[in-house]
Amino acid sequence: MAAALMANVLYSTGFVLEKRALAGLPPLSSGQPARVVRLLVSSPLWLGGSLALALGFVAQLAVYRTLPIAAAQGLFVSGLVLLLLLSSLVLGEQPSGRERYGVVVITVALLMVVASLHDSNEPISRRASLGMLLALSLPSLVAGILLYRTAERQAGRQHRLPSSGVAYGVATGLIYGVSSLAIKGVSGLLSTSDVAAAALKLATSPYPYLLLFAGAAGLVLSQTALQRCRASLIVPVATTVNCVFTVASGSVAFNEPLPHDPLRLVLRLGGTSLAVSVLLMLPRHDRPQEAQLQKSQRA
Repeated sequence: MAAALMANVLYSTGFVLEKRALAGLPPLSSGQPARVVRLLVSSPLWLGGSLALALGFVAQLAVYRTLPIAAAQGLFVSGLVLLLLLSSLVLGEQPSGRERYGVVVITVALLMVVASLHDSNEPISRRASLGMLLALSLPSLVAGILLYRTAERQAGRQHRLPSSGVAYGVATGLIYGVSSLAIKGVSGLLSTSDVAAAALKLATSPYPYLLLFAGAAGLVLSQTALQRCRASLIVPVATTVNCVFTVASGSVAFNEPLPHDPLRLVLRLGGTSLAVSVLLMLPRHDRPQEAQLQKSQRA
């Protein structure tokens, strides 16, 4: 749990630093991935945010080695509270009343998931079936990319209310959900007792390659979306979708059963369901003043 909270701090800090850096960069386009990467690596502030995210990734590996995937994702959702606080203090983004209410719901969801872990001895799987992993991952990657492209086309239409970024967040959440499955697989193959054998197992497994593809796609799409929309909305939506996808798909792919104890089961499923419900209360369009603020930041 300590590693999960550390990952949350690092991820929230990283996203806020990247958002701050993106405000000073030219407009990004997901259709020009090479240009996006070139512009990003030219910003020292963005690189600082990426370093924080990389350290969060290391902490995430530790979490997946010690907790079931469903419990781990429930803890990662708690980072949304810190993200909303930082985006308000550092970026000046003011969440709506529904978004503030969502923070309360997420906090309750976190407490429920933590309570479900008390004195728990649930099995932790290290590997997934290759066929099941690909059957879950490939359609999700395609769906995420198609949804993102659809959101871009709709955002380009004239006389349309400015999008708050919910569709962008759902799309990137699906892609990062696939990367979470890959991270879970990588964590199960890591070992300090026989580094050479662990490296060989890792190289001959699908996890690092799936992680590289999903990570690269998620990088380009998430940074483009983050530049256009509020971090206080993009990141919570993406994190929640990532959580739901990883819990549902990861529990199946890695064959990690849910708690058998009725109380633990209710707490685990109830906490995850509460986190998902936050999506339903988020606004689909920004208020006019928020849209104008986003335009001025990009200018």
